[in-house]
Amino acid sequence: MPRPRCYRKVHFSPPIRYFKPVGQPLSELEEVALPADELEAIRLASLEGLSQTDAAAKMQISQSTFHRLLLAARQKVADALVNGKALRIENIEENQNETPGCGQRRRHRGGINR
Repeated sequence: MPRPRCYRKVHFSPPIRYFKPVGQPLSELEEVALPADELEAIRLASLEGLSQTDAAAKMQISQSTFHRLLLAARQKVADALVNGKALRIENIEENQNETPGCGQRRRHRGGINR
């Protein structure tokens, strides 16, 4: 069973939720979903020009997690642009559920807290 997903701090909520090619009805297009945390990663790295370390700190996640978010987001945006797909930006509420106890120290097999 995978670990529960931790809350990621997102400071931005865009007013527009869909981008699509002009002249194509949305009902005829394939859709790519971009979660709010991936949009935040693109915003911090590409728009604000923050380093991955600084952006990760702002989102309260590790740098390696930030890097994975950024790669996933760039791949989805490229897929939508190159292949003429609609890009749907998910609400923070759809994407973010704070997991109680996330990031807290866990009890190891030997009974020692680290």
